[in-house]
Formats: sequence, structure tokens, C-alpha cells
Amino acid sequence: MRYEQTLRLSNGEFKRLVGVQRRTFDEIVNVLEDAANHRQRRGCTKKLCLKDQALVCLTYWREYRTYFHIASDWQVSEATICRTVHWVENVLVNSGRFRLGGKKSLLTPSQKPQTVAMDVTESPIERPKYGQKRFFSGKQKRHTLKSQFVIDLETLQVICVVNDSGRLHDFKLFIHSKVRFHPETESLEDSGYQGIAKFHINSHIPRKKPRKGKLTKEDKEFNRDLARRRVAVEHVNRRFKVFRIFSQRYRNRRKRFALRCHLIAGIYNHDLQKAS
Repeated sequence: MRYEQTLRLSNGEFKRLVGVQRRTFDEIVNVLEDAANHRQRRGCTKKLCLKDQALVCLTYWREYRTYFHIASDWQVSEATICRTVHWVENVLVNSGRFRLGGKKSLLTPSQKPQTVAMDVTESPIERPKYGQKRFFSGKQKRHTLKSQFVIDLETLQVICVVNDSGRLHDFKLFIHSKVRFHPETESLEDSGYQGIAKFHINSHIPRKKPRKGKLTKEDKEFNRDLARRRVAVEHVNRRFKVFRIFSQRYRNRRKRFALRCHLIAGIYNHDLQKAS
């Protein structure tokens, strides 16, 4: 479906098709136009206009079909689709318009969030040819890549993302990421972050049942309230995995996984701002 055909779709149908709103799509096209104006024009005319190139990239993220099937629909070569996707990704990253706040914003007094939630989601990958043990996740029983999200519970925006191999435990991933919170920031985590109080006192994790004992009524109520507050980070993970490139088995090179993860998180933030 080319861009002219998408004009017949409603706003809701358009977002179901590509994963973002029309206003966010228009912003992406504007970034591509700025980059195209500064690029030296050589060779023959491009078969795809800038709007179609943006649509190809978003469709690739959203559906995660092979280059062959997408090229067959657009009647171009696989190499053209591959170059288009990589060029759009590089332009969007270099533009800086979809950049995340980053780890430093968590410690800046003027930018520090009031309450944050942190969680890890895993994306399955193909079995590596070398170093399989490093990527094998004991929880998922398969080879994965982990993505640690820190979100602001007031705005539901992603503040920072850290990626690593699937074997690394969630708490060790937090330690290695060097993500730290302002002392006044309240952080909510799940039971996989036991021991985080050594790094951040104002943190909350579910209370465990004592050995050969039972949870008190107050402990159960605390755990329910904590789950109710931090469920927003699970919703963000679900919106992130609307792009099937992260929910299905990742077939591309792992070096580009972090770039795409940060870029789509930045586009999600931009899309959230436009919706409000």
C-alpha cells in the first residue's frame, strides 16, 4: 500500500497500519526532506518518494516481513528496500528529534521525574553461531536480547533504554547500565531487582513471603498497590512490541538492535506527545 492509498484510511486505521499517528509520520517525512535537501543527488531518480520510503521503513518495523516480500509488493529490488530502511533509520537517529532524555536526565534536579518504573523485556533472536551461552535466557529458555526500560509514570514517556544479552540477570543489567536515580525520585521495580536498595533507598519491590511463613494482610495490600502503580511500564512494553521487529524472532545483525530500540522508543515518546 503506497502513501496515496493510505489517505483513504482513517487516523485509527493508519496507526494500526504503521504503528504511529499521522502527525508523527509527517514529522518523520519532514526530517527525511531536510536530509534529502542536503544530500548530493547522483545517479538515476529514486523509485520511491520520501513518503513511500518512510512508509516502507515503518511497515518493516510494524510487520517485520522479509525484504523479499516487501520488495515484491512495492515492485522494487530487495537491495532497494534494505538501503531504504537503513537510510531512514540513520537519518532519524542523526537528526536528534527522536532522542531520549538519557541517564543524565535522571540525576538533573531540574529534569528529575517524580516517580519512575523500571522493567526488562526480552526479544528472541536466532541462535548465534558463536557464544550461544551468552545469549541464552534461562527464563525464556531461548536466545534473547534484553531491553531495560525506565519510564516516567506521570508522562508515560521512556527516559532511557539499555540493551544487553539475554543471559544477564535483570539486577546485574541495572548495575552494568550505571542507571542511577535522584535521591528524591521514587522508583518501582519487580522482584527481579532485589538488592536495589543498596543503590537507591527510595525504591520499592514486592515483599517476599518469609520462609515457612505467610504474607501479612498489609504485605499483600502493599504488593497489590505496587503492581497497580507499576503496571504502566508493562503497557509501554506492549506498545513497544506492537512493532513486531521486537516481538518476533530478530533476524538482523545484533549490532543494529540497540539503534532501532532507542529510535522506536523516541518515536513512541514523540507520538505520545502528539496524542496529548
